[in-house]
Amino acid sequence: MNYIEYQFKVSPIEPWREILMAHLAEGEFDSFTDTEEGLLAYVIKDLDDEEFVQSKLEELSEIAISYERLEIEQINWNEQWESNFHPINVNDQCYIRSEFHEAKPEFPFEIVIQPKMSFGTGHHETTHLMVEYILENEFAGKDVLDMGCGTSILAILAKMKEANYVEGIDIDEWSVENSIENAERNHVDITVKLGDVSLLGQHQFDIILANINKNILLADIPAYVGDLKPNGELYLSGLMHFDFEDIKQKCEENGLKFVSKKQRNEWIALKFVQS
Repeated sequence: MNYIEYQFKVSPIEPWREILMAHLAEGEFDSFTDTEEGLLAYVIKDLDDEEFVQSKLEELSEIAISYERLEIEQINWNEQWESNFHPINVNDQCYIRSEFHEAKPEFPFEIVIQPKMSFGTGHHETTHLMVEYILENEFAGKDVLDMGCGTSILAILAKMKEANYVEGIDIDEWSVENSIENAERNHVDITVKLGDVSLLGQHQFDIILANINKNILLADIPAYVGDLKPNGELYLSGLMHFDFEDIKQKCEENGLKFVSKKQRNEWIALKFVQS
């Protein structure tokens, strides 16, 4: 499978690299890697849309962004990921690492993952925020959905916190396969399905976790609400700080009450409950 690699130079880099990544994630890009000058972004050749890229750069016209576009025949995603990934320590409570990192048994929760594709710093920020929310809230005995589960870090942690039933859904076949492998690797039982929001409507959840992006969340919030039990909780991330008002308005229009917001650099995570 051939990929297109976009090599972006961004000036100034911070916070605009993260903002550029958020804009590109609204399209078909499935992987990002930080560089000293900006960002590498990868998209399957058949899904590449350079006009989409240019439209996003026009939205960021106040800063200097240039790019080169290259076709590459194959990517060793594990090699890419291993060269860029460092273990994540969330408040000395949860340690997320790969098998090639040293174990940290002193942490209350340790999650070992080996993803099949790379991901960038922005994903680390949003994962960190969602993990914080999971650590702070009660999951024991609850039914939990991890929507857009990716590597299923959130689903795995929910199960480690004694959730009753945990389901992960993702549109990407690699993510589904990888989620199953990561669940086995961490000795937890989760159900993983290939698909999108159309799979909802079969189960009622106490908690829904959705770490995706603004446009998908805005479209899918009504479906999430339909699958929440009374007094259910909805946690959202994959959002930049300037997305807050739009997401809050959409949630309130669908009967949810805003509870709290977390922010890490330019990224935010939000908690809502059934009102």
